[in-house]
Amino acid sequence: MLRVTQIRLPVGHEPEILPEKIASKLRLPVSALRSWSVERRAVDARKKPLITYVYTVLVSAENEERLTGRRLPAGVSVYHPVQYRFPYEAPDSLAERPVIVGLGPAGLFCALILAAHGFRPVVIERGDDVEKRTRKVREFWQGGELDPDSNVQFGEGGAGTFSDGKLYTGVHDPEGRNREVMRLFIEAGAPESILFDAHAHIGTDRLKLIVRNLRDKIECLGGEVHFRTKAVSLQTAGGAVTGVVTEDGTVFESTAVILAIGHSARDTFRMLHDKGIPMETKPFAVGVRVQHDQEMITQAQYGQGAPAELGAAAYKLHGRTKAGRPVYSFCMCPGGYIVNAASGPGQTVVNGMSDQARDSGYANSAIVAAVRPEECGAFLKEHDDPLFAGMYFQEMLERAAWLTAGGCIPVQRFGDFCDRQMSRGGNGTLCTRGSWQYADVRGLLPDYLAGSLEEGIRLFGRTLPGFDDPDVPLAGVETRTSSPVRILRDGHMERVVRGLYPCGEGAGYAGGITSAAMDGLRTAEAVAHRLMYNTVHL
Repeated sequence: MLRVTQIRLPVGHEPEILPEKIASKLRLPVSALRSWSVERRAVDARKKPLITYVYTVLVSAENEERLTGRRLPAGVSVYHPVQYRFPYEAPDSLAERPVIVGLGPAGLFCALILAAHGFRPVVIERGDDVEKRTRKVREFWQGGELDPDSNVQFGEGGAGTFSDGKLYTGVHDPEGRNREVMRLFIEAGAPESILFDAHAHIGTDRLKLIVRNLRDKIECLGGEVHFRTKAVSLQTAGGAVTGVVTEDGTVFESTAVILAIGHSARDTFRMLHDKGIPMETKPFAVGVRVQHDQEMITQAQYGQGAPAELGAAAYKLHGRTKAGRPVYSFCMCPGGYIVNAASGPGQTVVNGMSDQARDSGYANSAIVAAVRPEECGAFLKEHDDPLFAGMYFQEMLERAAWLTAGGCIPVQRFGDFCDRQMSRGGNGTLCTRGSWQYADVRGLLPDYLAGSLEEGIRLFGRTLPGFDDPDVPLAGVETRTSSPVRILRDGHMERVVRGLYPCGEGAGYAGGITSAAMDGLRTAEAVAHRLMYNTVHL
């Protein structure tokens, strides 16, 4: 098989042109192509108004060995397919079952692959199934009570369920886990385009259905899922885990426990620390969510009169302040909504989400500045543990955001943010899920962070004209970009307590839906090895 790169065709081209272009690049007639498939498709809008798709394709051709026996044309190379293979099948005699704490992307895909190979995992999730969770989130956005265990952060599908559903990652993947995750998503109802679109996404509306289908498959394959089941302690003996204790006193016994707890399970982090589970601080980022008219972003990226099939344009921005602090966009949501993503009483957190169509008319993204763990020490109280300095810092900002806007999303226009004054009236609409009101967003942040965000937004205005318009609304605070702590693990995915497997974004080993799902597969491989070894060799 051959890989052919840098095939450029105009957006909107006829389908038959692509195989003709492939054959031309290989210097073969079209009839010599046995099969071909698109591995990747990206959009190149650098030479507006000419916008092109850039394809990478995989090709099987007649007399391929003759082609590879001589110098290949530019952009053509030999391709050896990588087929992901789970390395173990559970024997019928295997009685023990792994226990997975959390049903976000990491826990979901860990459970799915274990179930598919006979290991019958047991999953416990503190929140509700996706249907009940969605109803509770909607009620909260409409002014109802927050459920601390079932909200935008907690429940079936994890925090990614209420997002844009982005499925691209830069994680190195020689074992083919990425493609396996995409295959499983497609089996559950995702569009096949996620296999090749460079910026694939699903959307919140479609993702909720897919998450439910993945759970149904886990249960059909012999796994169990227990909702409203909160882990409050671990059971250990002789330096090894023996089970998970839940809030009602139930013990789920197992010598293989996967911690896929997500980045917002602060009570669980504290419990693990009390149990002597080794953790370390790690950098994270904090900022605000900025909204623009989607048409402005699309025209800036694609130019006027861009083909409709391109949809709502995205952006990815990064830079450094004069003092050297990284500032960047995070979780950009084309055609989306700013959402109140609180997970605890007396806290306000913002995030962004988009439906599959990305048709709200507004674009939003977090603009965040990097925070080093040592910068959070000033916010520690007398009895606070320095390990959790970043977590305390996040909580402080979230409580201040709740207080300054009475539980609504606090909003300040960029010009007023810079001038340190309250916003009043003005033009435009804030596209939110959850009520909002004008407040002193800048006053929520330490001076060094507020100044970095102001500098970064002005910098990004040079790339995207209008990005730093004084009327652009900023919503606060965006604190859950990643976990401020990492649960340590070794090359076998464990550490001090044998049989305990930290996994995914909450443990500090992923940064989005796809990378968390891939880490779930990797963790499942290590867990299956342990269970097979204990059963077959001892």
